[in-house]
Amino acid sequence: MTDEAAARSRALDFVRHEAGFAQLVTLGAGGALVGRTTSAFLTDDWAVELVQRRTHRRVEQLRHDDRVLAVWGGTPADDSVNDSPWTFDLGLTIPRVVFVRGVARPLDAKATWEVYDRHTTRLRAAGHTKAPLRDRADLDANFAGVRIEPRRVRLEGFGTGAQAFSWSNTPRRTDT
Repeated sequence: MTDEAAARSRALDFVRHEAGFAQLVTLGAGGALVGRTTSAFLTDDWAVELVQRRTHRRVEQLRHDDRVLAVWGGTPADDSVNDSPWTFDLGLTIPRVVFVRGVARPLDAKATWEVYDRHTTRLRAAGHTKAPLRDRADLDANFAGVRIEPRRVRLEGFGTGAQAFSWSNTPRRTDT
């Protein structure tokens, strides 16, 4: 396995089993950056799936400007080192961070239900049962689904030392 393939695998595992919440950055009124912490699920193709209450401002912000950044951050890996700082020696090792910059696409009711049901089933099977179990009518009336199509992905803290991995994704054609 290449260094990048190993880093990608470690990053997906980190997001799914350790980081949990993401910090989502959208553009608000007048182009102001707006950040907040939310549940967001990273797929194998580096897209991000969200199911949010329709009343959240971020849903309207994403309709107005579909550019978005999702970030998952956490403590350094156990094998993290920082023996060659480039500018400043902070006396710290490199934190793990996954950045997905992309374009938000609204999901229709069927796709929103599929995302909700898939993640709810998985989380409840793992013993995470505090969130209310919602039915399809409640979800259709009160929630919006969003898929963030990745345009640029960056991984930090998953390689050797300060090694980072970045790549761009080509948009999928939807006008076939």
